Amino acid sequence: MRNGVLFVAVVLAVAGCAPAEEPAPSETPVAPTPSASATATPSEPTPSPTPSPAPSAAPFDAAAVVADVEHLAGLGPREATGEAFDEAAGWVASRFSSLGYEVASQPFEVPAGDSWGVDVPAGETRNVIADPPSFDPTSPHIVIGAHLDSVPQSPGAEDNASGVAVMLELARMVAEQPGDLPVRFIAFGAEEPRGEGDDWHHYGSQHYVAELDDASRAAIVAMVALDRVGVPGDAVPVGAGGAGTTAVREELVEAADAASVPVVVDEPNRASDHWSFDQAGIPAARLGSIPFAGYHSPQDTPDVVSRGQIQAVGAIMWAWLR
Repeated sequence: MRNGVLFVAVVLAVAGCAPAEEPAPSETPVAPTPSASATATPSEPTPSPTPSPAPSAAPFDAAAVVADVEHLAGLGPREATGEAFDEAAGWVASRFSSLGYEVASQPFEVPAGDSWGVDVPAGETRNVIADPPSFDPTSPHIVIGAHLDSVPQSPGAEDNASGVAVMLELARMVAEQPGDLPVRFIAFGAEEPRGEGDDWHHYGSQHYVAELDDASRAAIVAMVALDRVGVPGDAVPVGAGGAGTTAVREELVEAADAASVPVVVDEPNRASDHWSFDQAGIPAARLGSIPFAGYHSPQDTPDVVSRGQIQAVGAIMWAWLR
């Protein structure tokens, strides 16, 4: 997706003609003698200005991503109805605003339940939605999402501060160098389970999709979920949900090849927010999900996140967005 550069044409200026001379006076009236007109001399053409280069984003900054992971994990477990989640949502909204996005909060209710052996209360949580200026949700666009919550017993560095932090860095790059299609960024609330089965999982993305009108739903060209993208591995996992098209997964594989990043296809993969879109017939895929020992535990701390793996994921996503 590339933006064209407009070239400006300059019209050549043409000199006018000099006025005719007055006839010499005479005592005896005679017919006036016409004077010769001045010859028009064309001016030199004005050179066309050199077109300005298209704006270019500063390179993907994996160190900045890791710093954001440390900040979010430092808030403590971000259970969807808790104070740490609310603080994290406010911080993410502020970051999006600082990049020039128009930010909205989409609140919704979640039930009480059991999240990996820990009781969690019913309550309100929210999605944080960031749009570029003058965004029209009924026009073709891309959605990039990452869930902001964690299970209640984990600081959630890998799961999923890593995905949120990569999303923020991509938002910075897209703001600096927009592509052909606008991108809506969403930090989802309540992705983590509150019971068994799909109905007790992915609450934020399910709510988002359910609230779309027909025109807005049809306008989503592609959705990518960034979930658990920082644990190091030989390749980056990429997969579709299995309910619909694999087109977005195939595009991500092509982008990875262009960026010289190895990937492994992991599907069907229903374990993240892309699944809500996939079930609704919206093209979607997920990046991430390498297994690690600290999964959903107090050991999910920033030291499990690899700067190299973060860089690889960023390279894939930026190649795909271009």
